[in-house]
Amino acid sequence: MSSKKTTKFIPQEIGSNLTISDAESKGLTHLEQEYRLLFESLDRDANGLISINELLQIFRDIGIRNDDPRLVLDFDSTLPTGDTLDAKENDYPLNFEQFKVILQQSQGNLVKNAIQGNLIVPDFKNFRAAIKRIYEKAKANKGGHVATYIPQLGRVNPEYFGVSICTIDGQRFSLGDYIIPFCVQSICKPINYCIALEEHGEHKVHQHIGREPSGIGFNGLVLNSKGLPHNPMINAGAIMACSLVKPTLDMADRFDYVLDTWTKLSGNIRAGFNNAVYLSERQTADRNFALGYFMRENKAFPESTNLIDTLEFYFQCCSIDVTAEAMAITAATLANAGICPTTGTRVLQPNTVKNCLSLMASCGMYDFSGEFAFTIGLPAKSGVAGGLMVVIPNLMGICIWSPRLDELGNSVRGIEFCKELVSTFNFHNFDSLTGGQSQKQDPRLHRNQSKIDSVISLCWAASEGDVLEVQHLVARGINFNEADYDGRTAMHLAASEGHTKVIEFLLSKGAIPNPKDRWGNTPLDDALRGNHQSVILLLEN
Repeated sequence: MSSKKTTKFIPQEIGSNLTISDAESKGLTHLEQEYRLLFESLDRDANGLISINELLQIFRDIGIRNDDPRLVLDFDSTLPTGDTLDAKENDYPLNFEQFKVILQQSQGNLVKNAIQGNLIVPDFKNFRAAIKRIYEKAKANKGGHVATYIPQLGRVNPEYFGVSICTIDGQRFSLGDYIIPFCVQSICKPINYCIALEEHGEHKVHQHIGREPSGIGFNGLVLNSKGLPHNPMINAGAIMACSLVKPTLDMADRFDYVLDTWTKLSGNIRAGFNNAVYLSERQTADRNFALGYFMRENKAFPESTNLIDTLEFYFQCCSIDVTAEAMAITAATLANAGICPTTGTRVLQPNTVKNCLSLMASCGMYDFSGEFAFTIGLPAKSGVAGGLMVVIPNLMGICIWSPRLDELGNSVRGIEFCKELVSTFNFHNFDSLTGGQSQKQDPRLHRNQSKIDSVISLCWAASEGDVLEVQHLVARGINFNEADYDGRTAMHLAASEGHTKVIEFLLSKGAIPNPKDRWGNTPLDDALRGNHQSVILLLEN
Protein backbone atom coordinates (compact mmCIF):
# COMPACT_ATOMS: atom_id res chain seq x y z
CA MET A 1 0.00 0.00 0.00
CA SER A 2 1.30 3.44 -0.85
CA SER A 3 1.96 5.82 2.01
CA LYS A 4 1.95 8.78 -0.34
CA LYS A 5 -0.60 11.41 0.59
CA THR A 6 -3.17 12.09 -2.13
CA THR A 7 -3.10 15.72 -3.17
CA LYS A 8 -6.07 17.65 -4.47
CA PHE A 9 -5.81 17.84 -8.24
CA ILE A 10 -7.29 20.48 -10.51
CA PRO A 11 -7.32 19.36 -14.18
CA GLN A 12 -7.06 22.94 -15.46
CA GLU A 13 -3.59 23.21 -13.95
CA ILE A 14 -2.20 20.52 -16.22
CA GLY A 15 -1.05 21.94 -19.51
CA SER A 16 1.04 20.88 -22.47
CA ASN A 17 4.14 22.90 -21.52
CA LEU A 18 5.73 20.22 -19.29
CA THR A 19 9.21 19.14 -20.34
CA ILE A 20 11.22 15.93 -20.06
CA SER A 21 14.97 15.87 -19.56
CA ASP A 22 17.01 15.09 -22.65
CA ALA A 23 18.29 11.91 -21.02
CA GLU A 24 14.78 10.59 -20.40
CA SER A 25 13.46 11.59 -23.80
CA LYS A 26 16.19 9.74 -25.68
CA GLY A 27 14.80 6.78 -27.52
CA LEU A 28 11.17 7.57 -26.66
CA THR A 29 8.61 7.81 -29.43
CA HIS A 30 6.41 10.90 -29.62
CA LEU A 31 3.54 8.92 -28.08
CA GLU A 32 5.72 7.65 -25.24
CA GLN A 33 6.92 11.18 -24.56
CA GLU A 34 3.29 12.28 -24.37
CA TYR A 35 2.55 9.45 -21.92
CA ARG A 36 5.57 10.46 -19.87
CA LEU A 37 4.40 14.07 -19.68
CA LEU A 38 1.02 12.95 -18.38
CA PHE A 39 2.63 10.65 -15.83
CA GLU A 40 4.99 13.35 -14.57
CA SER A 41 2.11 15.76 -14.12
CA LEU A 42 0.65 13.32 -11.57
CA ASP A 43 3.93 12.28 -9.97
CA ARG A 44 3.82 14.89 -7.22
CA ASP A 45 6.72 13.45 -5.22
CA ALA A 46 8.89 12.82 -8.30
CA ASN A 47 9.47 9.25 -7.14
CA GLY A 48 8.23 7.49 -10.27
CA LEU A 49 4.89 6.50 -8.74
CA ILE A 50 1.36 7.91 -8.91
CA SER A 51 -1.71 7.29 -6.77
CA ILE A 52 -4.56 5.14 -8.09
CA ASN A 53 -7.02 7.03 -5.90
CA GLU A 54 -5.82 10.34 -7.25
CA LEU A 55 -6.24 9.10 -10.80
CA LEU A 56 -9.80 7.97 -10.02
CA GLN A 57 -10.53 11.34 -8.40
CA ILE A 58 -9.42 13.11 -11.57
CA PHE A 59 -11.94 11.10 -13.57
CA ARG A 60 -14.70 11.79 -11.03
CA ASP A 61 -14.00 15.52 -10.98
CA ILE A 62 -14.09 15.80 -14.77
CA GLY A 63 -17.29 13.71 -15.03
CA ILE A 64 -15.91 10.42 -16.36
CA ARG A 65 -17.38 7.49 -14.45
CA ASN A 66 -15.41 4.37 -13.55
CA ASP A 67 -17.94 2.25 -15.46
CA ASP A 68 -17.46 4.26 -18.67
CA PRO A 69 -17.08 1.60 -21.40
CA ARG A 70 -14.24 3.58 -23.01
CA LEU A 71 -12.20 3.50 -19.82
CA VAL A 72 -10.27 0.31 -19.09
CA LEU A 73 -9.18 0.48 -15.47
CA ASP A 74 -7.72 -3.00 -15.12
CA PHE A 75 -5.98 -2.12 -11.88
CA ASP A 76 -6.03 -5.66 -10.52
CA SER A 77 -3.64 -6.83 -13.22
CA THR A 78 -1.16 -4.12 -12.19
CA LEU A 79 -1.27 -4.89 -8.45
CA PRO A 80 0.81 -7.36 -6.44
CA THR A 81 -0.26 -11.00 -6.78
CA GLY A 82 -3.35 -11.80 -4.74
CA ASP A 83 -4.35 -8.15 -4.16
CA THR A 84 -7.40 -6.43 -5.64
CA LEU A 85 -8.61 -2.85 -5.57
CA ASP A 86 -12.19 -3.36 -4.47
CA ALA A 87 -14.16 -2.23 -1.43
CA LYS A 88 -10.92 -1.89 0.54
CA GLU A 89 -9.60 1.64 0.72
CA ASN A 90 -6.25 0.64 -0.67
CA ASP A 91 -4.26 3.17 -2.64
CA TYR A 92 -1.63 1.23 -4.49
CA PRO A 93 0.96 3.17 -6.45
CA LEU A 94 1.26 2.83 -10.22
CA ASN A 95 4.57 3.10 -12.01
CA PHE A 96 4.92 4.48 -15.52
CA GLU A 97 4.59 1.13 -17.28
CA GLN A 98 1.37 0.32 -15.41
CA PHE A 99 0.00 3.79 -16.16
CA LYS A 100 0.86 3.34 -19.83
CA VAL A 101 -1.22 0.13 -19.96
CA ILE A 102 -4.30 2.09 -18.84
CA LEU A 103 -3.67 4.72 -21.52
CA GLN A 104 -3.21 2.10 -24.22
CA GLN A 105 -6.25 0.01 -23.29
CA SER A 106 -8.67 2.93 -22.92
CA GLN A 107 -10.42 4.37 -25.95
CA GLY A 108 -8.96 7.28 -27.90
CA ASN A 109 -7.51 10.17 -25.93
CA LEU A 110 -9.99 9.91 -23.05
CA VAL A 111 -7.43 9.54 -20.25
CA LYS A 112 -5.14 12.18 -21.70
CA ASN A 113 -7.95 14.71 -22.15
CA ALA A 114 -9.32 14.00 -18.67
CA ILE A 115 -5.93 14.61 -17.06
CA GLN A 116 -5.34 17.77 -19.09
CA GLY A 117 -8.86 19.09 -18.51
CA ASN A 118 -9.46 19.18 -22.26
CA LEU A 119 -13.00 17.78 -22.33
CA ILE A 120 -15.91 19.86 -23.65
CA VAL A 121 -16.84 21.06 -20.13
CA PRO A 122 -13.40 21.55 -18.54
CA ASP A 123 -14.61 22.82 -15.17
CA PHE A 124 -17.15 20.05 -14.63
CA LYS A 125 -17.03 20.43 -10.85
CA ASN A 126 -18.43 23.96 -10.93
CA PHE A 127 -20.89 22.98 -13.66
CA ARG A 128 -22.23 20.20 -11.43
CA ALA A 129 -22.66 22.64 -8.56
CA ALA A 130 -24.70 24.97 -10.77
CA ILE A 131 -26.88 22.08 -11.98
CA LYS A 132 -27.53 21.06 -8.37
CA ARG A 133 -28.79 24.57 -7.58
CA ILE A 134 -31.09 24.52 -10.62
CA TYR A 135 -32.35 21.05 -9.67
CA GLU A 136 -33.21 22.11 -6.11
CA LYS A 137 -35.04 25.20 -7.33
CA ALA A 138 -37.11 23.19 -9.83
CA LYS A 139 -37.79 20.51 -7.22
CA ALA A 140 -39.69 23.04 -5.10
CA ASN A 141 -42.27 23.43 -7.89
CA LYS A 142 -45.26 21.25 -6.96
CA GLY A 143 -47.52 22.42 -9.78
CA GLY A 144 -49.30 20.27 -12.36
CA HIS A 145 -50.88 16.82 -12.33
CA VAL A 146 -49.87 13.38 -13.59
CA ALA A 147 -51.43 12.13 -16.84
CA THR A 148 -54.60 10.14 -16.14
CA TYR A 149 -55.97 9.32 -19.59
CA ILE A 150 -53.64 6.30 -19.52
CA PRO A 151 -54.46 4.70 -16.14
CA GLN A 152 -50.98 3.25 -15.56
CA LEU A 153 -49.38 6.68 -15.93
CA GLY A 154 -51.82 8.12 -13.43
CA ARG A 155 -50.50 5.76 -10.75
CA VAL A 156 -46.89 6.97 -10.92
CA ASN A 157 -45.52 8.73 -7.84
CA PRO A 158 -45.88 12.45 -8.68
CA GLU A 159 -42.85 13.30 -6.51
CA TYR A 160 -40.40 11.48 -8.77
CA PHE A 161 -37.81 13.88 -10.15
CA GLY A 162 -34.69 12.81 -11.99
CA VAL A 163 -32.17 14.79 -14.03
CA SER A 164 -29.28 13.37 -16.01
CA ILE A 165 -26.70 15.06 -18.20
CA CYS A 166 -24.19 13.61 -20.66
CA THR A 167 -21.77 15.73 -22.68
CA ILE A 168 -20.50 14.84 -26.14
CA ASP A 169 -17.26 13.75 -24.43
CA GLY A 170 -19.18 11.37 -22.18
CA GLN A 171 -18.99 13.47 -19.01
CA ARG A 172 -21.99 12.45 -16.93
CA PHE A 173 -23.89 13.75 -13.94
CA SER A 174 -27.24 12.67 -12.51
CA LEU A 175 -29.50 13.75 -9.67
CA GLY A 176 -32.61 12.39 -8.00
CA ASP A 177 -34.63 9.51 -9.47
CA TYR A 178 -32.46 9.02 -12.54
CA ILE A 179 -32.35 5.21 -12.42
CA ILE A 180 -36.12 4.64 -12.17
CA PRO A 181 -37.51 3.55 -15.58
CA PHE A 182 -40.31 5.54 -17.18
CA CYS A 183 -42.19 5.26 -20.47
CA VAL A 184 -40.83 7.33 -23.33
CA GLN A 185 -44.33 7.99 -24.74
CA SER A 186 -44.01 10.77 -27.36
CA ILE A 187 -40.22 10.88 -27.00
CA CYS A 188 -40.22 7.80 -29.23
CA LYS A 189 -41.29 10.07 -32.10
CA PRO A 190 -37.93 11.68 -32.95
CA ILE A 191 -36.18 8.31 -32.65
CA ASN A 192 -38.63 6.54 -34.97
CA TYR A 193 -38.33 9.45 -37.40
CA CYS A 194 -34.53 9.01 -37.37
CA ILE A 195 -34.87 5.27 -37.99
CA ALA A 196 -37.18 5.92 -40.95
CA LEU A 197 -34.73 8.47 -42.39
CA GLU A 198 -31.84 6.04 -42.04
CA GLU A 199 -33.78 3.33 -43.85
CA HIS A 200 -35.49 5.30 -46.62
CA GLY A 201 -33.83 8.70 -46.89
CA GLU A 202 -35.27 12.18 -46.56
CA HIS A 203 -37.07 12.26 -49.92
CA LYS A 204 -39.07 9.08 -49.37
CA VAL A 205 -39.97 9.86 -45.75
CA HIS A 206 -41.25 13.32 -46.61
CA GLN A 207 -43.44 11.96 -49.36
CA HIS A 208 -45.54 10.71 -46.45
CA ILE A 209 -44.85 13.21 -43.63
CA GLY A 210 -44.71 17.00 -43.69
CA ARG A 211 -42.26 19.15 -41.76
CA GLU A 212 -44.29 22.13 -40.56
CA PRO A 213 -45.82 22.83 -37.14
CA SER A 214 -49.49 21.97 -37.26
CA GLY A 215 -50.80 24.88 -35.19
CA ILE A 216 -53.30 22.52 -33.57
CA GLY A 217 -53.29 19.90 -30.82
CA PHE A 218 -50.83 17.01 -31.05
CA ASN A 219 -53.67 14.55 -31.69
CA GLY A 220 -55.74 16.80 -33.94
CA LEU A 221 -57.75 15.07 -36.66
CA VAL A 222 -56.33 17.14 -39.51
CA LEU A 223 -53.82 16.78 -42.35
CA ASN A 224 -51.88 19.37 -44.33
CA SER A 225 -52.84 20.66 -47.78
CA LYS A 226 -51.18 17.62 -49.39
CA GLY A 227 -53.19 15.20 -47.30
CA LEU A 228 -50.20 14.29 -45.11
CA PRO A 229 -49.58 14.58 -41.36
CA HIS A 230 -47.92 17.91 -40.62
CA ASN A 231 -44.76 16.57 -38.95
CA PRO A 232 -43.39 13.43 -37.26
CA MET A 233 -43.61 14.93 -33.75
CA ILE A 234 -47.41 14.75 -33.55
CA ASN A 235 -49.45 11.56 -33.30
CA ALA A 236 -50.48 11.35 -36.95
CA GLY A 237 -46.90 11.86 -38.15
CA ALA A 238 -45.54 9.42 -35.59
CA ILE A 239 -47.98 6.73 -36.73
CA MET A 240 -46.88 7.38 -40.31
CA ALA A 241 -43.20 7.14 -39.30
CA CYS A 242 -43.94 3.74 -37.72
CA SER A 243 -45.32 2.52 -41.04
CA LEU A 244 -41.89 3.25 -42.56
CA VAL A 245 -39.80 1.41 -39.94
CA LYS A 246 -38.75 -2.03 -41.23
CA PRO A 247 -42.18 -2.74 -42.76
CA THR A 248 -41.07 -6.06 -44.29
CA LEU A 249 -40.13 -7.61 -40.94
CA ASP A 250 -42.59 -9.37 -38.66
CA MET A 251 -43.89 -7.48 -35.63
CA ALA A 252 -41.48 -9.00 -33.13
CA ASP A 253 -38.40 -8.24 -35.24
CA ARG A 254 -39.58 -4.69 -35.96
CA PHE A 255 -39.93 -3.97 -32.27
CA ASP A 256 -36.59 -5.62 -31.47
CA TYR A 257 -34.96 -3.39 -34.08
CA VAL A 258 -36.34 -0.22 -32.46
CA LEU A 259 -35.40 -1.47 -28.99
CA ASP A 260 -31.86 -2.22 -30.18
CA THR A 261 -31.61 1.28 -31.66
CA TRP A 262 -32.57 2.83 -28.32
CA THR A 263 -29.95 0.64 -26.65
CA LYS A 264 -27.21 1.74 -29.07
CA LEU A 265 -28.20 5.39 -28.73
CA SER A 266 -27.91 5.14 -24.94
CA GLY A 267 -24.46 3.58 -24.83
CA ASN A 268 -25.69 -0.02 -24.58
CA ILE A 269 -27.94 0.61 -21.59
CA ARG A 270 -30.73 -1.83 -22.42
CA ALA A 271 -34.15 -0.29 -23.01
CA GLY A 272 -37.15 -2.09 -21.55
CA PHE A 273 -40.85 -2.50 -22.28
CA ASN A 274 -43.84 -1.73 -20.06
CA ASN A 275 -46.54 -4.19 -21.05
CA ALA A 276 -49.12 -2.72 -18.68
CA VAL A 277 -48.78 0.71 -20.27
CA TYR A 278 -48.96 -0.88 -23.73
CA LEU A 279 -52.25 -2.60 -22.89
CA SER A 280 -53.55 0.62 -21.37
CA GLU A 281 -52.52 2.53 -24.53
CA ARG A 282 -54.53 0.13 -26.69
CA GLN A 283 -57.62 0.47 -24.53
CA THR A 284 -57.59 4.28 -24.79
CA ALA A 285 -56.55 4.59 -28.45
CA ASP A 286 -59.77 5.66 -30.18
CA ARG A 287 -58.25 8.94 -31.39
CA ASN A 288 -55.14 7.22 -32.73
CA PHE A 289 -57.27 4.66 -34.58
CA ALA A 290 -59.29 7.56 -36.00
CA LEU A 291 -56.09 9.25 -37.17
CA GLY A 292 -54.93 6.03 -38.80
CA TYR A 293 -58.16 5.49 -40.71
CA PHE A 294 -58.27 9.17 -41.69
CA MET A 295 -54.78 8.94 -43.19
CA ARG A 296 -55.63 5.68 -44.95
CA GLU A 297 -58.72 7.33 -46.42
CA ASN A 298 -56.45 10.07 -47.79
CA LYS A 299 -54.01 7.46 -49.19
CA ALA A 300 -51.16 8.92 -47.14
CA PHE A 301 -49.62 5.58 -46.13
CA PRO A 302 -47.04 3.71 -48.21
CA GLU A 303 -48.49 0.91 -50.31
CA SER A 304 -49.20 -2.40 -48.57
CA THR A 305 -49.26 -0.80 -45.11
CA ASN A 306 -51.11 -2.90 -42.55
CA LEU A 307 -52.90 -0.24 -40.50
CA ILE A 308 -53.63 -2.36 -37.43
CA ASP A 309 -50.05 -3.65 -37.26
CA THR A 310 -48.77 -0.09 -37.65
CA LEU A 311 -50.93 1.17 -34.78
CA GLU A 312 -49.94 -1.75 -32.56
CA PHE A 313 -46.29 -1.02 -33.37
CA TYR A 314 -46.81 2.66 -32.47
CA PHE A 315 -48.34 1.74 -29.09
CA GLN A 316 -45.40 -0.57 -28.41
CA CYS A 317 -42.87 2.15 -29.21
CA CYS A 318 -44.63 4.56 -26.84
CA SER A 319 -44.40 1.91 -24.09
CA ILE A 320 -40.62 1.56 -24.20
CA ASP A 321 -39.06 2.04 -20.76
CA VAL A 322 -35.80 3.93 -20.21
CA THR A 323 -34.12 5.74 -17.34
CA ALA A 324 -33.23 9.42 -17.30
CA GLU A 325 -29.58 8.36 -17.37
CA ALA A 326 -30.06 6.35 -20.57
CA MET A 327 -32.12 9.07 -22.24
CA ALA A 328 -29.47 11.70 -21.45
CA ILE A 329 -26.91 9.61 -23.35
CA THR A 330 -29.42 9.28 -26.21
CA ALA A 331 -29.77 13.07 -26.27
CA ALA A 332 -25.98 13.41 -26.19
CA THR A 333 -25.75 11.07 -29.19
CA LEU A 334 -28.01 13.49 -31.07
CA ALA A 335 -25.90 16.42 -29.82
CA ASN A 336 -22.83 14.58 -31.13
CA ALA A 337 -24.17 14.20 -34.70
CA GLY A 338 -25.16 10.57 -34.20
CA ILE A 339 -22.04 9.22 -32.47
CA CYS A 340 -22.68 7.81 -29.00
CA PRO A 341 -20.30 9.60 -26.59
CA THR A 342 -19.82 6.65 -24.24
CA THR A 343 -19.09 4.01 -26.89
CA GLY A 344 -17.76 6.02 -29.83
CA THR A 345 -20.13 4.13 -32.14
CA ARG A 346 -21.90 5.95 -34.96
CA VAL A 347 -25.60 5.15 -34.62
CA LEU A 348 -27.12 7.81 -36.91
CA GLN A 349 -25.86 9.80 -39.87
CA PRO A 350 -25.25 13.55 -39.35
CA ASN A 351 -27.90 14.57 -41.90
CA THR A 352 -30.47 12.41 -40.12
CA VAL A 353 -29.69 14.15 -36.84
CA LYS A 354 -29.82 17.58 -38.48
CA ASN A 355 -33.32 16.91 -39.82
CA CYS A 356 -34.49 15.48 -36.51
CA LEU A 357 -33.19 18.38 -34.41
CA SER A 358 -34.73 20.89 -36.82
CA LEU A 359 -38.16 19.38 -36.25
CA MET A 360 -37.63 18.96 -32.51
CA ALA A 361 -36.84 22.67 -32.34
CA SER A 362 -40.02 23.68 -34.16
CA CYS A 363 -42.51 20.96 -33.22
CA GLY A 364 -41.20 18.97 -30.25
CA MET A 365 -43.10 20.46 -27.32
CA TYR A 366 -46.77 20.00 -28.27
CA ASP A 367 -48.68 23.31 -28.29
CA PHE A 368 -45.84 24.91 -26.32
CA SER A 369 -43.31 24.46 -29.13
CA GLY A 370 -43.20 28.08 -30.24
CA GLU A 371 -42.94 29.41 -26.70
CA PHE A 372 -40.24 26.86 -25.87
CA ALA A 373 -38.25 27.85 -28.97
CA PHE A 374 -38.56 31.52 -28.01
CA THR A 375 -37.76 31.13 -24.30
CA ILE A 376 -35.40 28.16 -24.19
CA GLY A 377 -34.11 28.05 -27.78
CA LEU A 378 -33.11 24.38 -27.84
CA PRO A 379 -34.33 21.24 -29.65
CA ALA A 380 -36.43 19.18 -27.25
CA LYS A 381 -39.13 16.51 -27.08
CA SER A 382 -41.52 15.87 -24.24
CA GLY A 383 -43.78 12.95 -23.34
CA VAL A 384 -46.88 12.62 -21.17
CA ALA A 385 -45.05 10.30 -18.76
CA GLY A 386 -43.14 13.40 -17.66
CA GLY A 387 -39.97 12.90 -19.66
CA LEU A 388 -38.22 15.77 -21.42
CA MET A 389 -35.25 15.18 -23.72
CA VAL A 390 -33.20 18.30 -24.47
CA VAL A 391 -30.35 18.50 -26.98
CA ILE A 392 -27.65 21.18 -26.89
CA PRO A 393 -25.88 20.59 -30.23
CA ASN A 394 -22.12 20.04 -30.05
CA LEU A 395 -22.23 20.17 -26.25
CA MET A 396 -24.55 17.83 -24.32
CA GLY A 397 -27.82 16.01 -23.94
CA ILE A 398 -30.14 16.36 -20.95
CA CYS A 399 -33.08 14.34 -19.67
CA ILE A 400 -35.47 15.67 -17.06
CA TRP A 401 -38.16 13.36 -15.71
CA SER A 402 -40.94 14.55 -13.44
CA PRO A 403 -44.48 13.16 -13.93
CA ARG A 404 -46.51 16.26 -13.07
CA LEU A 405 -47.66 17.93 -16.30
CA ASP A 406 -48.98 21.36 -17.18
CA GLU A 407 -52.15 21.94 -19.18
CA LEU A 408 -50.23 21.40 -22.45
CA GLY A 409 -48.85 18.00 -21.45
CA ASN A 410 -45.28 19.03 -20.61
CA SER A 411 -43.44 18.32 -17.37
CA VAL A 412 -43.83 21.31 -15.04
CA ARG A 413 -40.47 20.77 -13.39
CA GLY A 414 -38.91 19.99 -16.75
CA ILE A 415 -39.93 23.40 -18.12
CA GLU A 416 -38.83 25.10 -14.90
CA PHE A 417 -35.44 23.37 -15.06
CA CYS A 418 -34.92 24.45 -18.67
CA LYS A 419 -35.80 28.07 -17.91
CA GLU A 420 -33.29 28.17 -15.07
CA LEU A 421 -30.71 26.40 -17.23
CA VAL A 422 -30.76 28.95 -20.04
CA SER A 423 -30.87 31.87 -17.61
CA THR A 424 -27.64 30.55 -16.05
CA PHE A 425 -25.76 29.30 -19.12
CA ASN A 426 -25.50 30.65 -22.66
CA PHE A 427 -27.31 27.64 -24.14
CA HIS A 428 -30.08 29.43 -26.05
CA ASN A 429 -29.45 29.10 -29.78
CA PHE A 430 -29.15 32.87 -30.14
CA ASP A 431 -27.17 33.73 -27.01
CA SER A 432 -24.18 34.17 -29.33
CA LEU A 433 -25.80 37.35 -30.68
CA THR A 434 -25.37 39.29 -27.43
CA GLY A 435 -22.08 40.83 -28.58
CA GLY A 436 -20.13 39.78 -25.51
CA GLN A 437 -22.46 41.59 -23.11
CA SER A 438 -24.17 38.48 -21.74
CA GLN A 439 -23.53 37.69 -18.08
CA LYS A 440 -24.39 34.03 -18.62
CA GLN A 441 -21.79 31.37 -17.99
CA ASP A 442 -20.16 29.40 -20.80
CA PRO A 443 -19.21 25.97 -19.40
CA ARG A 444 -17.10 25.27 -22.49
CA LEU A 445 -14.45 27.66 -21.18
CA HIS A 446 -11.83 26.90 -18.58
CA ARG A 447 -12.33 28.64 -15.27
CA ASN A 448 -11.72 32.40 -15.70
CA GLN A 449 -11.05 31.84 -19.42
CA SER A 450 -13.56 34.50 -20.50
CA LYS A 451 -12.02 37.04 -18.14
CA ILE A 452 -8.49 36.12 -19.25
CA ASP A 453 -9.41 36.41 -22.94
CA SER A 454 -10.95 39.83 -22.33
CA VAL A 455 -7.86 41.15 -20.52
CA ILE A 456 -5.55 39.82 -23.23
CA SER A 457 -7.66 41.39 -25.97
CA LEU A 458 -7.74 44.76 -24.19
CA CYS A 459 -4.01 44.78 -23.45
CA TRP A 460 -3.18 43.78 -27.02
CA ALA A 461 -5.37 46.52 -28.50
CA ALA A 462 -3.80 49.07 -26.12
CA SER A 463 -0.26 47.99 -27.05
CA GLU A 464 -1.13 48.36 -30.75
CA GLY A 465 -2.67 51.80 -30.26
CA ASP A 466 -6.00 50.54 -31.63
CA VAL A 467 -8.34 53.08 -30.02
CA LEU A 468 -11.39 51.79 -31.90
CA GLU A 469 -10.90 48.22 -30.65
CA VAL A 470 -10.34 49.49 -27.10
CA GLN A 471 -13.63 51.39 -27.41
CA HIS A 472 -15.38 48.24 -28.63
CA LEU A 473 -14.06 46.18 -25.73
CA VAL A 474 -15.01 48.79 -23.14
CA ALA A 475 -18.48 49.01 -24.70
CA ARG A 476 -18.88 45.28 -24.09
CA GLY A 477 -18.43 45.86 -20.39
CA ILE A 478 -14.81 44.72 -20.05
CA ASN A 479 -13.12 46.16 -16.97
CA PHE A 480 -10.31 48.35 -18.33
CA ASN A 481 -8.53 48.25 -14.94
CA GLU A 482 -8.06 44.47 -15.06
CA ALA A 483 -4.45 43.33 -15.20
CA ASP A 484 -2.65 40.36 -16.74
CA TYR A 485 -0.64 37.82 -14.74
CA ASP A 486 2.21 40.36 -14.41
CA GLY A 487 -0.15 42.99 -13.05
CA ARG A 488 0.12 45.04 -16.23
CA THR A 489 -2.98 46.86 -17.40
CA ALA A 490 -4.00 48.43 -20.70
CA MET A 491 -2.60 51.70 -19.30
CA HIS A 492 0.83 50.10 -18.87
CA LEU A 493 0.86 48.70 -22.39
CA ALA A 494 -0.33 51.91 -24.04
CA ALA A 495 2.19 53.99 -22.07
CA SER A 496 5.07 51.64 -22.94
CA GLU A 497 4.36 52.06 -26.66
CA GLY A 498 3.59 55.77 -26.51
CA HIS A 499 -0.06 55.56 -27.60
CA THR A 500 -1.40 58.87 -26.31
CA LYS A 501 -4.88 58.49 -27.82
CA VAL A 502 -5.44 55.22 -26.00
CA ILE A 503 -4.27 56.77 -22.70
CA GLU A 504 -6.62 59.72 -23.23
CA PHE A 505 -9.57 57.43 -23.91
CA LEU A 506 -8.91 55.18 -20.91
CA LEU A 507 -8.49 58.14 -18.56
CA SER A 508 -11.72 59.67 -19.88
CA LYS A 509 -13.50 56.46 -18.88
CA GLY A 510 -12.10 56.55 -15.36
CA ALA A 511 -9.10 54.25 -15.68
CA ILE A 512 -6.74 54.25 -12.68
CA PRO A 513 -3.80 56.42 -13.84
CA ASN A 514 -1.07 54.90 -11.65
CA PRO A 515 -1.59 51.14 -11.13
CA LYS A 516 1.53 49.16 -10.22
CA ASP A 517 2.61 45.96 -11.95
CA ARG A 518 4.42 43.07 -10.23
CA TRP A 519 7.70 44.98 -10.40
CA GLY A 520 6.19 48.12 -8.87
CA ASN A 521 6.17 50.07 -12.14
CA THR A 522 3.39 52.49 -13.09
CA PRO A 523 2.34 53.58 -16.61
CA LEU A 524 4.33 56.79 -16.03
CA ASP A 525 7.47 54.74 -15.31
CA ASP A 526 6.95 52.91 -18.60
CA ALA A 527 6.46 56.17 -20.50
CA LEU A 528 9.64 57.63 -18.96
CA ARG A 529 11.57 54.52 -19.88
CA GLY A 530 10.44 54.86 -23.48
CA ASN A 531 10.81 58.65 -23.51
CA HIS A 532 7.25 59.13 -24.78
CA GLN A 533 6.89 62.83 -23.99
CA SER A 534 3.22 63.28 -24.89
CA VAL A 535 2.25 60.37 -22.65
CA ILE A 536 4.51 61.65 -19.85
CA LEU A 537 2.85 65.08 -19.96
CA LEU A 538 -0.60 63.49 -19.95
CA LEU A 539 0.11 61.25 -16.96
CA GLU A 540 1.99 63.90 -14.96
CA ASN A 541 -0.96 66.25 -15.28
